Amino acid sequence: MPYPIAYQLYSSRNFPPLADQLPILKSMGYDAIEPWLPAYEADTKLFRRQLDDAGLACYGFHMPLAGLVSEPNRFIDIALTLGATVMIPPYVTAEERQNTPDYWRELGHKLARGAVAAASHGLKVAWHNHDFEYVPLPDGTRPIDHIFEAGGPDVLFEIDCGWITRAGADPAQELKRYANRIIAIQTKDTAPLGTKTDDGWTATGDGIIDWANLVPLFRATKADHIVTEHDNPSDWQRFARRSIDHIKALGL
Repeated sequence: MPYPIAYQLYSSRNFPPLADQLPILKSMGYDAIEPWLPAYEADTKLFRRQLDDAGLACYGFHMPLAGLVSEPNRFIDIALTLGATVMIPPYVTAEERQNTPDYWRELGHKLARGAVAAASHGLKVAWHNHDFEYVPLPDGTRPIDHIFEAGGPDVLFEIDCGWITRAGADPAQELKRYANRIIAIQTKDTAPLGTKTDDGWTATGDGIIDWANLVPLFRATKADHIVTEHDNPSDWQRFARRSIDHIKALGL
């Protein structure tokens, strides 16, 4: 069975209005969008109506870690309004990060507490990686491993293959290592190191990642959907179309 395919709206944040993008994405074959804050913040009910009108779903959405810690009920309400099932904190700033295992383990504990609150509403919590979680700490351990070990089995994973590649790690190994935790797969692709165009990001299939070799590993995870993303496309429609066409050509 093919995976449902979502589009991360952050990709086209520089081409407003977002509402006008939704029917275009539907016409390309997308099943859903994955919004980021503040796309849904001003009027979540209106945003949901716009999704419904376009025939698009929302499986998960990006949100601040601080929101999960300090305002869990607010973001649970947002999830329920959007019809989403996965709440996804994706980032901590460079100023917040500490180069110690204890910092990353406490981040895992925060996610775990959020997962408990979410579970009572039928929702799940997943972490989304960038590159910094794969940079070894002074003791040689990795933040990503501390996050999930401390978080426990209820903290899930939206894996971003592009950022893992940028960090010098191997997406294949991470797909294997966290197969039982991965609930969504971002097929972000990256151009060769040193590429300046579009900050070095590309459409899925136009970069250096060998997606065909990763497909069997996708199937071995618990992922229930695929997400396309590009951090700074100069042509968002070209990115969106080329990415979904490549994903479908892979048989996903």
